[in-house]
Amino acid sequence: MKPVAVGPDTIVSLKIEMYDAQGALLQAGSEPLTYLHGGYGGLLEALEAALEGKHPGESIEVQLEPEQAFGEYDASLLRVEAAARYGAGLRIGMEVEDAFEGAAPRRYTVTDLAGDTAVLDANHPLAGVALRFFCTISAVHQATKEELSRREAFYRRDP
Repeated sequence: MKPVAVGPDTIVSLKIEMYDAQGALLQAGSEPLTYLHGGYGGLLEALEAALEGKHPGESIEVQLEPEQAFGEYDASLLRVEAAARYGAGLRIGMEVEDAFEGAAPRRYTVTDLAGDTAVLDANHPLAGVALRFFCTISAVHQATKEELSRREAFYRRDP
């Protein structure tokens, strides 16, 4: 029986290591990531494209520029607001949801507190960063009807 290749509507399990462009390790999962392949949002599009056609046991190395990953850093998504607006207990690293000037609500991360002001950033933490991925495919199978209808992979422990 020929192994299933990564392609549309397959469930893929892979080990991923993510580095910045200078080689600093940003993330390495201890368990494989399992996702539904084919543009369902489970993985970055450019990373999905690099995995297309690969089989279990194969590895890839791919560098993604910011626009292929989490976007360019957008300074307009940075806000300085009164810390009191968010109540007592506000801390750096906390997330708050707020809307300004009639715009839709956004999630902001508190990146700094100075006096009575809070610096809020709605950019993804990796916005503006080129990323290098090392991926090894551990398993691939055709998605079941249930997995497709739910648009998700059911967790399966690799053998």
